[in-house]
Amino acid sequence: MKIREHLSLLAVLCSMAMVVLDAGMLNVALPTLSNALAVGPADIIWSVSAYQMALLVGLLPSAQLAERFGHRRMFVAGLMIYLAASVLCSVSPNLLALLVGRVFQGLGGAVIMALGIAILRVVLGPDRLGKAIGWNALVVALSSAAAPALAAAILAAGSWQWLFLAKLPIGIVALAASIGFPPSNSTRSSIDGVAIVIHAASAVLILFAFERLNSQPAMATVALVGVAGLARWMIAREKMRQVPLWPVDLLANRPLRTAVYASVACFTAQSAGLVALPLLLQLGLGTSVIDTAIVMMFWPVAVAVTAPIAGRLSERADPSILCSIGGMLLGAGLLIACFSPASAGLSPYVAAAVVSGAGFGLFQVPNNRTMFLSAPPDRAAAAGGMQGSARLSGQTFGTLLVGLLLGYYPTTDAVSLAVGLGGLSALVASMVSFSNLPRFVQRHHA
Repeated sequence: MKIREHLSLLAVLCSMAMVVLDAGMLNVALPTLSNALAVGPADIIWSVSAYQMALLVGLLPSAQLAERFGHRRMFVAGLMIYLAASVLCSVSPNLLALLVGRVFQGLGGAVIMALGIAILRVVLGPDRLGKAIGWNALVVALSSAAAPALAAAILAAGSWQWLFLAKLPIGIVALAASIGFPPSNSTRSSIDGVAIVIHAASAVLILFAFERLNSQPAMATVALVGVAGLARWMIAREKMRQVPLWPVDLLANRPLRTAVYASVACFTAQSAGLVALPLLLQLGLGTSVIDTAIVMMFWPVAVAVTAPIAGRLSERADPSILCSIGGMLLGAGLLIACFSPASAGLSPYVAAAVVSGAGFGLFQVPNNRTMFLSAPPDRAAAAGGMQGSARLSGQTFGTLLVGLLLGYYPTTDAVSLAVGLGGLSALVASMVSFSNLPRFVQRHHA
């Protein structure tokens, strides 16, 4: 690799690590923040919701802005916004100030998530993109595994403000390394302000509906009907634009469209498993918090081991085969956890975490590679925005699934059912990925 390639890779991976660490560390620290800011648990959870809302709102507009002003310029701007927002969060005297900081963190994080792999595609080329995605998955998995322990160590040694400040050196390294990015190539494409407003309104209504689905189903239904109306209008409008905000042009590409659908199903399974499995261990088996954390740690470790291997395999084998096998392994792992008797102890759940993590790592890398390489180079940012949106949508659906089941069934039955349905969602992802195989075979035997 050339020095510029090393620097570009370092900038993207450090930025991704910073964003992932932030999410994992804050989830652990919510009780501490609740006490420090003198607000209730229901209020402090908005620090998570505000970030998710900004992320969902910002992903696709970030891609369009990058196509207008250039990837490098937008990525650096997003990174600087994220760092400034982290400082703002650290000095927040009350919940309102913290929420403002979290919104700006989400907007900066959206730029990072939408453009990171798109930049690496330009820097490394399509032949090495699979390895780059594998390295990215490795960093994400290790950061996810380290976040809870790092948050606990920071809170034990200092105040909650250091949760936001401790990551700043990583961001500064990323900012310095971004000098290796290729120059920004601006275009004359216009920014569709109306589309951005409609997109933001749709995202806010979706999150509002999900928040209210259990407590106020009528209001949630009205919100979802509103989203459907906005979406219908938006799609009709976007089809007439050469560079649409909602990438309906890219969804006309069957391999890319299939990869997006499979990604939503896979992340639904992953989210349902990661949320419900700890509850199943603690409430169903009476496992301690420490033992539960140890069992769950096998999941990201398995992803970290599998992802680089999947990156190399994705450059040699058909991605639909790898994704199909990965989805089946993820589904099998979750179904093992669902149907294992309590008398069997923790061993089946450790095996389930390992198999699920390995399957997710094997699925994620080739599926992301398919999404990015199916899009034209000048639409790589849009592909990145769509990939991030698919991931966030699946994670939201998985969390919603667990919440809905907890509202209608006894706790132990609900979380066990959620794990099982997550397994079925992973199998759906496997079948959707496999549907691309005939075209691959026909193309190579023609």
